[in-house]
Amino acid sequence: MRFFHSGHGAHAGAALFEVLVALTILATAAASIVGFANDAARTVRRARDAEAEMRTGSALLDAVALWPREDLDRHLGDRAQGPFRMRVTRPTTTLYSVVLTDSTGARELLRTAVYRPEESTTEASRAAR
Repeated sequence: MRFFHSGHGAHAGAALFEVLVALTILATAAASIVGFANDAARTVRRARDAEAEMRTGSALLDAVALWPREDLDRHLGDRAQGPFRMRVTRPTTTLYSVVLTDSTGARELLRTAVYRPEESTTEASRAAR
């Protein structure tokens, strides 16, 4: 009796190996895609948070821009203002600089300058009447 080996077992083993390699490649690609999708979602969330922070800060600066000299003078210096730090300085007698930073003061968000003319003595005497 003669034994004949046709090689079918070796072919089946190679096919199984190819399937395992293909599944490994597919799993690696899928994991990469999921990782990229998670990174993109985090980036979108950070962008939305930053936009909301800017809108809130802009609304605060819009209000500050309407303050009279007396309010600006009262707020001179660096202080917490809601979720922000606000620094009001007066580089000249008629010009105020307002800087809004994050709560730690490390990252500047917005900056503006506000002009407020000095009251003349005639306006001050009229206001006193």
